[in-house]
Amino acid sequence: MNYCYVDTSIGKLLIAGDHEAVHQIRFAPAAPEHTWIESTTGPIQEAARQLKEYFAGRRTDFDLPLAPQGTGFQKTVWQHLRDIPYGETISYGELARRVGNPKASRAVGAANGQNPIPIVIPCHRVIGSNGKMTGFGGGIPVKEALLALESKQQVLSAFTA
Repeated sequence: MNYCYVDTSIGKLLIAGDHEAVHQIRFAPAAPEHTWIESTTGPIQEAARQLKEYFAGRRTDFDLPLAPQGTGFQKTVWQHLRDIPYGETISYGELARRVGNPKASRAVGAANGQNPIPIVIPCHRVIGSNGKMTGFGGGIPVKEALLALESKQQVLSAFTA
């Protein structure tokens, strides 16, 4: 597995993958596995470029080959996360309904928390049913910053439309 670091407004991100796909994005202070090789080629290089565009407000979705590792249920949840539009949020209950099991909001929340490719697979767009921020691998302040970035860009695009 190859990896690189990208500096962003929320801190350093570690991107890991192989010559075919991105497998992980980790928040600082993430360290690579001891067998990984530092490299900025292929999908990792493209992911770094697209993440920089996202944080600069020039990208609202990602076009990357992804290979998240997880159970079938987790992969289903992660696929549904990718359907949440930029700048919008949904509740865990709504995500459970979209997955096809309205009573599984806790299981959906657990799968959401295991998302190995945050930001690109936008788990930050899922919030509590009361509108409050809930757990996030990068921490609640990072989740709030990502949602604020997307909200700000939507407001700006409304003025330029």
